[in-house]
Amino acid sequence: MSGGGSPGDIGRSGLRQALTARRFAVTAEIGPPRGADAGPIRRKVALLRGWVDAVNITDNQNATVRLSSWAGSIAALAAGVEPIMQVTCRDRNRIALQSDLLSASAMGIPNVLLMTGDHPRFGDHVEAKPVFDLDSVQLLRAARTMRDERKLMSGRKLDPAPSWLLGAVENPTVPADASITRLAAKIEAGAEFVQTQFVFDAGEFAAWLARVADLGLLEQCHVLAGVGPISSLRALSHLQGGVPGVRIPAAVDRRLRGVPEDQVAAEGAQLAAETIELLMTVPGLSGVHVMAIGHEGAIPAILQQAGLTASELPRTGGAADGLAHAR
Repeated sequence: MSGGGSPGDIGRSGLRQALTARRFAVTAEIGPPRGADAGPIRRKVALLRGWVDAVNITDNQNATVRLSSWAGSIAALAAGVEPIMQVTCRDRNRIALQSDLLSASAMGIPNVLLMTGDHPRFGDHVEAKPVFDLDSVQLLRAARTMRDERKLMSGRKLDPAPSWLLGAVENPTVPADASITRLAAKIEAGAEFVQTQFVFDAGEFAAWLARVADLGLLEQCHVLAGVGPISSLRALSHLQGGVPGVRIPAAVDRRLRGVPEDQVAAEGAQLAAETIELLMTVPGLSGVHVMAIGHEGAIPAILQQAGLTASELPRTGGAADGLAHAR
């Protein structure tokens, strides 16, 4: 897969092809290792080949130092799975951000997910100076201008222009009005697909997505619902108290605490599969984003339990057909 082309080259993204074909897309998330070795990424990617349309490579998630997202993305490409390179605004100014985006396209990385990022105080270098020269909406707008208008933020011309599918994130469990307003701003800025925070209540999520659809936003952008297995009671407690925006329904809490501790991981995987099955019936939803960092090997079994098989994902009836670039 070659990069450094024109906006027309974005069709090289297999994820874009899955979304515009109205096929229920599946993406997953991989956290790069804390060490100078890309081998762990290649091994995790190998587990997911054929099961997912693309894998997110996180950008120093939780504000902790890891192998960079661009290096991980190149490793994923070499292992035969399409990457989605995450880029956060936390650690770079607009010069470095634009440079990294250009480099991603030049190296054949077809998808980027642009985020504001966690503050360093939540990570392993609390004394680090945060940058936040731009936020996610501003970076989306800058990236779209680079691709579609062939211009940097300075106004200088690009030759050739980069090409990527532009992604963002959103949290449907915060007050709905605020999250939908923020989602609309990201779509207006250039987001073509959006991955959400964990969804544990499919009915609540369906109501949120219906409001998004009523505003016509699904005609401009594809939404993938975040799902994932809860592998232990410790992980459950962490999600309940340590991850902003995650809401665990009481029924889920009772279910996971109602089984022997050595069965929590299996029950959590079954719950994730059931959630995916429910989400597959939600009108307008374009797919799911499976987050099981540290337990990527469990993802194929979860997808299979949900009725999805390798390289044979069903079509969704809700997303708009033939979605054009969000300009």
